[in-house]
Amino acid sequence: MDNDEADRLVAQVSQDWRTANLNLPDRALCDYAEKLTGTPELMTEDDVQELRDHGWSDTAIHDATQVIAYFNYINRIADALGVEPETDIRKWEEG
Repeated sequence: MDNDEADRLVAQVSQDWRTANLNLPDRALCDYAEKLTGTPELMTEDDVQELRDHGWSDTAIHDATQVIAYFNYINRIADALGVEPETDIRKWEEG
């Protein structure tokens, strides 16, 4: 995948991962991330097993969970403290 293709995929995922051209394991991971972000109290062992069933190793699931949780934490801190988004970062759709 070249840089242009990668940028297009990132733009698709950032706008709506459900319509992006993702393989099934990546879709499962996005679904997991969405659930962990929006309804963490509903997470169960079945969610982890779903990732395993799509080929994700326990190490990969652990690492992904750490990254997802970290970004959720940082976003909540930024929201709570009223941190304004940076304005000098280009939007993905601008290419």
